[in-house]
Amino acid sequence: MSIRLGAIIAGLGIVGILFFWSLLPGAINYAPPEKPDYYAFKEKPIAPEGGFSFEGPFGKWDNAQLQRGYQVYKEVCAACHGLKFVAFRNLSELGYSEAEVQAEAANWTVPGIDPNTGETTTRPGKPTDQFPSPFANDVAAAAANNNAIPPDLSLMTKARKDGTNYVYSLLAGYGEADPEIAATVPEFETPAGLYFNKYFSNVNIAMAPPIVIDGQVTYADGTEATVNQMSADVAAFLTWTAEPTLVKRKQTGWPVLGFLLFATILAYLSKKQIWAGLKPKKK
Repeated sequence: MSIRLGAIIAGLGIVGILFFWSLLPGAINYAPPEKPDYYAFKEKPIAPEGGFSFEGPFGKWDNAQLQRGYQVYKEVCAACHGLKFVAFRNLSELGYSEAEVQAEAANWTVPGIDPNTGETTTRPGKPTDQFPSPFANDVAAAAANNNAIPPDLSLMTKARKDGTNYVYSLLAGYGEADPEIAATVPEFETPAGLYFNKYFSNVNIAMAPPIVIDGQVTYADGTEATVNQMSADVAAFLTWTAEPTLVKRKQTGWPVLGFLLFATILAYLSKKQIWAGLKPKKK
């Protein structure tokens, strides 16, 4: 009995060894290659020289910059990215007059319905319309962008850490990998169809550089349209689209803090007055 039990155990052991031995070479051969150290290339977002006017507790919108940023979005970014949470009428907050808002809206083509046939059609935009998507759906977006779907930009600066500086850095951060760093990561290379950007999550991004040369946009106010200037302006504009009440919230906060401070002092003095005659007598 003991001999049979020993033979069974030995047989199971041999089968187990052979089983794992047969799997081991396959697992080694098909193991995914080690990924390059993207973090060796990646850098943290930076701010433009002088920062942004809306930063800090007393920050304010620079309407001239927001209008320039809108112009960059309209002439450069809108070909691939939508602003589905922003209506044309909101442009009045940037300093545009009612007539200018109507004219801007009319320059855009938005989806509509033919009242006579009920069929889908297009029409000039109205102030009450929202900015249209450049693509009919995600399938069309992917087909036009090498299977990469361009994201909507309405809330982009809220969706990314240090969003305003991230957008600015990303737009101005295209280039080539540092050859000295690349020499230490020999398996690294930018795949075909992608572009190196040291501020992107894995430094290889599907979006081609949208802002490539100085003067790509001619500003109506005469500001010199350098790559850094255009990147900063559209980053400021996208900060506004993501949080248009940013400055108002800061301005409201100061009176609230003042009221709370006053109420705290008043409560303390009231407490001193009420309990003044009820202190325990010293023995």
